[in-house]
Amino acid sequence: MRIGVFVCHCGSNIAATVDCPSVAQAAKLFPDVVFASDTMYACSEPGQDAIIQAIKEHRLDGVVVASCSPRMHEPTFRRALERAGLNRYMLEMANIREHVSWIGKNKELNTVKATELVRIAAAKLRLNTPLYANQFDVTKRVLVIGGGVAGIQAALDCADAGIQVIMVERDTSIGGKMAKLDKTFPTVDCSSCILGPKMVDVAQHPNITLYAASEVEEISGYVGNFDVKVRRRATYVNWDACTGCGLCMEKCPSKKSYDAFNEGVAPTAAIGISFPQAIPKKASINAEFCMKLQKGKCGVCAKICPTKCIDFEQQDTIVSEKVGAIVAATGYDLFDWTVYNQYGGGRYPDVVTSLQYERMMNASGPTAGHIKRPSDGKEPKRVVFIQCVGSRDKAVDRPYCSGFCCMYTAKQAVLTKDHIPDSDSYVFYMDIRSPGKGYDEFTRRAQEQYGVQYVRGRVSMIYPKGDVLVVRGADTLAGTQVEVEADLVVLAVGIESSKGAPHLAEKLRISYDHYGFFMEAHPKLKPVETNTAGVYLAGCCQGPKDIPTSVGQGSAAAAKVLTLFAKDKLESDPQISRVNQNRCVGCLKCTMTCPFGAVKDVKDRAGNTKAEVVETVCQGCGICTVTCPHGAIQLQHFTDNQILAEVNALCQPEMEF
Repeated sequence: MRIGVFVCHCGSNIAATVDCPSVAQAAKLFPDVVFASDTMYACSEPGQDAIIQAIKEHRLDGVVVASCSPRMHEPTFRRALERAGLNRYMLEMANIREHVSWIGKNKELNTVKATELVRIAAAKLRLNTPLYANQFDVTKRVLVIGGGVAGIQAALDCADAGIQVIMVERDTSIGGKMAKLDKTFPTVDCSSCILGPKMVDVAQHPNITLYAASEVEEISGYVGNFDVKVRRRATYVNWDACTGCGLCMEKCPSKKSYDAFNEGVAPTAAIGISFPQAIPKKASINAEFCMKLQKGKCGVCAKICPTKCIDFEQQDTIVSEKVGAIVAATGYDLFDWTVYNQYGGGRYPDVVTSLQYERMMNASGPTAGHIKRPSDGKEPKRVVFIQCVGSRDKAVDRPYCSGFCCMYTAKQAVLTKDHIPDSDSYVFYMDIRSPGKGYDEFTRRAQEQYGVQYVRGRVSMIYPKGDVLVVRGADTLAGTQVEVEADLVVLAVGIESSKGAPHLAEKLRISYDHYGFFMEAHPKLKPVETNTAGVYLAGCCQGPKDIPTSVGQGSAAAAKVLTLFAKDKLESDPQISRVNQNRCVGCLKCTMTCPFGAVKDVKDRAGNTKAEVVETVCQGCGICTVTCPHGAIQLQHFTDNQILAEVNALCQPEMEF
């Protein structure tokens, strides 16, 4: 074999703490290395041209590039090898930047370590074999999970490009949290007015199929060919016949059902439509509060319905769909603030969440847009806002910032002044975080034009005093303790991952963090991609985001889907596991440990059970190879012999310079 070694300076990133010429000189002594050199920037166009020229001039069979992480430039160098006529898998990279130069200052020791990494890479390369990808057809349909603003944007962008879209929404209407908002910051424009047209577009678009009141039951398959089962929950209303007239809501005698859309500010009927602009505008029954379903009595809705669409015998149904890509846009939920006993823990009716306050201010809310105290219905004259409830607080395991609480608190304080001109608003805050366009100007406007008084400090407790609540906290700027008598207290509750997000992540076979947010493939370079090919992220399922960022990420996810579907056939990654049928004893431990379901059991000619890897499903994680007790499964490009060769190379006697 004829190996070439190229050591990159990466400007001064590597060369400042590694003697690159010495590493290249030492590499010439390694077995089968016939050429070695150092270059300023191996990834640059002249650097790649030098590699191609060296391959041709020295008839190289394989190349070792000692530079940065393979995650950054491995595809770049593989393309260079292909341009020179070599198989792309005859490349090995030694990461002497992140693993050496960036973590050590001793140039002599760094040079030794870099040399050893190059020696390891060369030893593995000697056992590399050319690998070739197979091609398979792609189903050009996309599944969008979640009908919030991010999911809506992704669905519309894909549908406008001619792609068939399947949208699955857990609630009975799309719109997500944005549909609950009264106004949006910093422009203070009507939330429904800007979201409503997009919701209507989803309903009327010929390329979008909407499954509301539905959840993803099961996902199998691989990029380009996912098989999805969707559970359509029983709503006890035939939506094909329902006209959304709302007559059933008026006549329903059960008026104590929890109103999830209005965040429980007021009860609602057991049957109804979540809000006037709902898409689809169809009624559904809350079985927990329906007297007919609970006690077998009533049935008034069925009697008065003009289209006879009430169906108390309706059951869940399963729908199967085949798609080529999936966009997860499952949004977020609010943190359970009742763990804060110092804020009343839910005992005081006049302590509400910011989302409940939004519904109070909204004209379509339970109070018709009039701000009223839940306890006595009076108009509050003094409102206190408390920020960072359930965010930036290690005590409740929520150390992260929710990102947009500072801004919507300023918006709500401004709107409070508009609704109640003679009111006073106080905001207890830790820091004001307003990095978006026009955000800082908006918070200043709240203070300077609307007279909102900001108090920098934490609130230690809230306690009732007569018919008001006393908010006691610290003013860290003045160095004093303050007490404010409030008619109403609004908590800026932080966000957390959507309920059931970890369970969905397991179905999608993607990673999620400690808090349940889905993990992106790379925080900077692949923010909407995941570690599972064909699965993309949009919106707050990946982490806290405001509306503009969520919309932008929805479009970014759609762009990734369109890029994937730009080809009629996709290539599989040949770096996958292979089963040696002669050594396999059929214990099937590999099938139990594979996180992607890529190993299945088959029968050989003699009827013996054997394991077999589904090439298009395998992600090359290698778990099956370490599970197999007989070494019958080998991960191509990372076989046991290749790894042992690296170990043996590392255990060589120390080199002398």
